[in-house]
Amino acid sequence: MQKTAGIHHITAMVNDAQRNIDFYAGVLGLRLIKKTINFDRPEVYHLYFGNETGQPGTVITFFPWAKQLKGRIGTGQVGVTSYIVPTDSIQFWEKRLQKFGIEFSSSVRFGERYLTFNDPDGLELELVERNEGPINNWNFGGVQAEHAIKGFGGATLLSAQPNKTADLLENIMGLECIGDESGFLRFRADANLGNTIDIKLTPSVRGLMGAGTVHHIAWRAKDEEDLVRWRSLLQDKEYYPTEVRDRNYFQAVYFHEEGGILFEIATDPPGFAVDESVNALGKKLMLPSWLESKREELEEALPLVEVRVLEGDK
Repeated sequence: MQKTAGIHHITAMVNDAQRNIDFYAGVLGLRLIKKTINFDRPEVYHLYFGNETGQPGTVITFFPWAKQLKGRIGTGQVGVTSYIVPTDSIQFWEKRLQKFGIEFSSSVRFGERYLTFNDPDGLELELVERNEGPINNWNFGGVQAEHAIKGFGGATLLSAQPNKTADLLENIMGLECIGDESGFLRFRADANLGNTIDIKLTPSVRGLMGAGTVHHIAWRAKDEEDLVRWRSLLQDKEYYPTEVRDRNYFQAVYFHEEGGILFEIATDPPGFAVDESVNALGKKLMLPSWLESKREELEEALPLVEVRVLEGDK
């Protein structure tokens, strides 16, 4: 049976590139591991944030575009993105969110305590303490490795047809259903990051794509051969996947599952060090070879952005 190890990355839409960097790098302490452009819309940045090396299961990516309308989180989308932090570090994160004026709430789901808050564009985020997953050795601003976000804990899916989404996760993608609690169905994959998926079973408003919403969730494939097998399986099951697309840092196929959520399957290799060294990740605008000739034109059109230590951490 085909089996995904878990989440590869999550991609969302926001309005302001600098505000996005200030929050995910400045407040949350993630590393900006790649600054490139939307391959389908090159006048828009594509920003990637993750752990020190940007390994699969840690990377959230953004299309920041000032002109896009505000979206609405609802069915047909990823509703909440969860991050793992080291055990005994939730108190640190409560104090840090308070310092930057970010409101948060606390809840318990499947025996785990979650700290829930929104990013500046309205995306819903959670922090949860877990032992699993390697320590993130990236230190930035006021976030040191002992408290740093390790990577994804998982995600909550808002499906228009929860039972069909559940069937896909369990019987085609190979996740294991491990529980049902308080209107959530929980699934688990094998990786030590990005391995916990909750499907919300109670109705939600219909999602509207735009700033402050998740565009798609990507699942891991081992390599290109594995990706081709995934594509063949999805065709057989009548999910109508796209052709394989070259995203420079991975190969990918896309399809909509029956609950309306856009899924991607992406290869683990080659990774983000394919076009710049690990030490230099995120410092320079990186372009695919077919757009390199337009570098000057693109750099003039894109807003100037920087990774900076915020005032509260100086």
